[in-house]
Amino acid sequence: MTEQVKPAMTEEREPEPAAERGDGPGGPPEEPEAERSGGPASRPGRRRRWLTAVVVCLLIAIPAGYIVISAEQSRDSGQSKEEEAASTGLYNDFPSKVQQRIYNVRIPAGSTPVYYYEANGWHRSSLYVQFRTNDWGLDHYLRWAGTSRDALKDGEITITGAQAAKVGWDLAAGGQWAGTSVKAGDPHPSQNISVNFDEPGHPVVYVVSTVAFKR
Repeated sequence: MTEQVKPAMTEEREPEPAAERGDGPGGPPEEPEAERSGGPASRPGRRRRWLTAVVVCLLIAIPAGYIVISAEQSRDSGQSKEEEAASTGLYNDFPSKVQQRIYNVRIPAGSTPVYYYEANGWHRSSLYVQFRTNDWGLDHYLRWAGTSRDALKDGEITITGAQAAKVGWDLAAGGQWAGTSVKAGDPHPSQNISVNFDEPGHPVVYVVSTVAFKR
């Protein structure tokens, strides 16, 4: 009799549940490669956020800096003008266009330096102006004022001592002077004009223009 060989018994294993392998529908989702490694996919976002923050800071800081600087300059300028006005009554600046028109004191272009002071009262107001110009500027100013160089009288200072003292002018210290007055009916301005010719070709004009108000 021959022995019958029985086939070897193989051990059957049950398949692992999909949840344990982590590759089935119930398993946890795998993280993207870029997120696990902190790679290039996440860097552009951080870079954009950083650039946005920098831009916002600059947009806030730069205008604020300009405002502070401008305020400081304006304050310093205002303080210097107040100090100057307190000592002499004159501001080192051009009168406004409105002031020049009201008092009919049209300062020629290129005049330098220019000083002015406005005194206001209930019945009359006066504009005191001092400016250095050239022969062309003097002729044009006198024409605007309603007069001419021919009307200037040598050696005459038409601005009174009280008017000169109000703004610290010393017009009686000698030199080559000539002056004239322009009288106009109210409410038009009347002017006392005195010109110093000590520097050839660059006369210095002193004028007090007064406007009287009707009562």
